[in-house]
Amino acid sequence: MQPNCRSCGTALVVSLCDLGVTPFSNSFLRESDLDRGEVFYPLHPRVCEQCWLVQIPAFEPPESIFNDSYAYFSSYSASWLRHAERFCAEMIAGRSLGPTSQVVEIASNDGYLLQYFQQANIPVLGIEPSDNCAEVARAKGIRTVTRFFGRDTANDLRAEGIRADLVVANNVLAHVPDINDFVSGLKILLAQGGALSLEFPHLLRLIVGNQFDTVYHEHFSYVSLLALTALLRRHALEVTDVVELATHGGSLRVIAEHAGTAPRQLSGAVEKVIADERAAGLDTVKAYARFQEGVTQARLELLALLVQARLAGKRVWAYGAAAKGNTLLNYCGIRSDLVQAVVDRSPHKQGKFLPGVRIPVLAPTALHAAKPEYVLILPWNLQEEIMGQLAAIRDWKGQFIVPIPRPVVLP
Repeated sequence: MQPNCRSCGTALVVSLCDLGVTPFSNSFLRESDLDRGEVFYPLHPRVCEQCWLVQIPAFEPPESIFNDSYAYFSSYSASWLRHAERFCAEMIAGRSLGPTSQVVEIASNDGYLLQYFQQANIPVLGIEPSDNCAEVARAKGIRTVTRFFGRDTANDLRAEGIRADLVVANNVLAHVPDINDFVSGLKILLAQGGALSLEFPHLLRLIVGNQFDTVYHEHFSYVSLLALTALLRRHALEVTDVVELATHGGSLRVIAEHAGTAPRQLSGAVEKVIADERAAGLDTVKAYARFQEGVTQARLELLALLVQARLAGKRVWAYGAAAKGNTLLNYCGIRSDLVQAVVDRSPHKQGKFLPGVRIPVLAPTALHAAKPEYVLILPWNLQEEIMGQLAAIRDWKGQFIVPIPRPVVLP
């Protein structure tokens, strides 16, 4: 059956890359699961030739992914917390937010961001579909509603009298299968004169940086400003500013407001990013057709490096049981014969096994005890933070492997 674009409905025929079949990236296994099968799904993003949204089909409803077993908790990354704190400070100052304002975050996770607004005495509300994450936020005193967001949720909140001066929907748009329902809900919830903040990994950076590992089943969409502008305008929302960020290998923070409201001075950054995307050919099929070649080359180079290490009797461990790492390992077919273990700071992942490849997840102390010759950094977007945390591996002459955009060994 021919898939259609989830934004504009156009038939999808252009391929970005084919990453084979993989399980869901955050479906970690318990030891009792190891004698059972796993479900693998195609991981094959396609490009809409009409609105230029890149996307994969939703093989399972969001409830199958974002539930009480969801393993990602935002607060375990120190650099991500610093990013959230800076964002809150900028929004408070730039939007003149105070005790009479209302901030609502969609996909608020464990309260990693809203806690900083709350500390500034600004009323907050989190909307988070995974109850295990929501419970952690509630323990911090952050009011959190356990629901998926869309028109129905927005209308219910509006009926309660909630209108948001700032709606934060950072790193959630990609996770939404029905993005028209989602954006319609944002429009309903946003107060007149309010602002919407959307952060997402930038499709341009994904393509330029060969970041194929950021493709996984939780990410239904891969977004450019070209595609987002068309989507927002369909719902009478207008982009007024954009900030280019280093997070997640290169992201955009887009600020949007109700169309037709009192005009603001549009940032020149909006025109700059659109121009960059057009210069890279993101409004042409040709730019996307070349991507698969770089993906294949990175896979071959990483496998050659790991096989060479194994034949030389050297051990490779990995750091960070990240979703992007599970895409990388499954696409490359890397199992525990090439990477013996992965360590992660989150106790919610420790003692489990990576989906598909079934590599064990251990606490970071295990790495220091084992002293492997190489550490493969799976969340390469946190490379500097991780190399700082693991600086002690140089005491045993250990080295780092960074896999993206091409595998390199670093001292």
